[in-house]
Amino acid sequence: MSSKALRRLGAARFPLSRPTWPTSVPRPAKVRRVGLDYDTGWSRRYPARLARAVITDNLTVPLTRLVAPAVIEGAAALERTKGPVIIAANHSSHADTGVLIAALPLHLRHKVVVAAASDYFFDTPLKATMAALVLGAIPIERTKVSRRSAASALELLADGWSVIIYPEGGRTPDGWMHDFKGGAAFLSVRSGAPVIPVFLEGTARVLPKRPVEKGDAPGGSGSESRSSGRLRRAPVSVLIGRALTPDDGEDARSFGPRIEAAVAELGREAATDYWTARRSPDPELTHGPEAAPWRRTWALPAPRTVAERQPLPDWPERS
Repeated sequence: MSSKALRRLGAARFPLSRPTWPTSVPRPAKVRRVGLDYDTGWSRRYPARLARAVITDNLTVPLTRLVAPAVIEGAAALERTKGPVIIAANHSSHADTGVLIAALPLHLRHKVVVAAASDYFFDTPLKATMAALVLGAIPIERTKVSRRSAASALELLADGWSVIIYPEGGRTPDGWMHDFKGGAAFLSVRSGAPVIPVFLEGTARVLPKRPVEKGDAPGGSGSESRSSGRLRRAPVSVLIGRALTPDDGEDARSFGPRIEAAVAELGREAATDYWTARRSPDPELTHGPEAAPWRRTWALPAPRTVAERQPLPDWPERS
């Protein structure tokens, strides 16, 4: 073909190239599928699951264990759990999810999704794609129980996927545990899946939450910024409780406080010991004193070393 013919072919337009838009017709706005509209179905297909398993087992988990060496209590209960389950944990850091996933046995780790705030992790296409691929995240409405979010989670539970959820609705603004919302209880009552209570201690020192006034812009509920503090190495504790199921005729409104009480009990155990946590249910050990913000900050427990976090034997050894 001659050079003249090639030039003519290159200058040709439709149908060899995309047609031009008529200047007299306004272009419709480009639809951005973000937030609750973001479709995460692709992230649970085999290619994405394989990529996530490789990333999790060879990068995320080793890095998490290096940065946040964890003492795990109650892991044997999860080994016997076949799933699907609802894992309900307190929330004080963006490091919580990595620490929690690293503590899960393989059969749960590779078939779990994370209920993530739609207005925070799914506000841009890039963040949404990374959250869905790396964490297996699904978008939820965190300020209330949304039917759309709940329907998506219930569908995944019915399909055999476990769900990690933070019932506080966001990272704690002052380091203490805050009241739970009803999402975990609602999902358990509707699906029949048991709830595994988990208390995470020390993650706020690994990746602290950044105050709104020091962040770029408030995100989500407005109580947290879109930036986090500096990543640092610190030991953490993961306390896993026994599975909870709603009683016959129990609704989400009455089951929710039981879930919060179970997580708080694990928090008291992290602060004291097994027997003290159950004999003396002091709410200040997990929820802090009812006082001014500066007093609550001052009352936060001091960090513990790795040696201080070594698990104690369940029963005294015989001499």
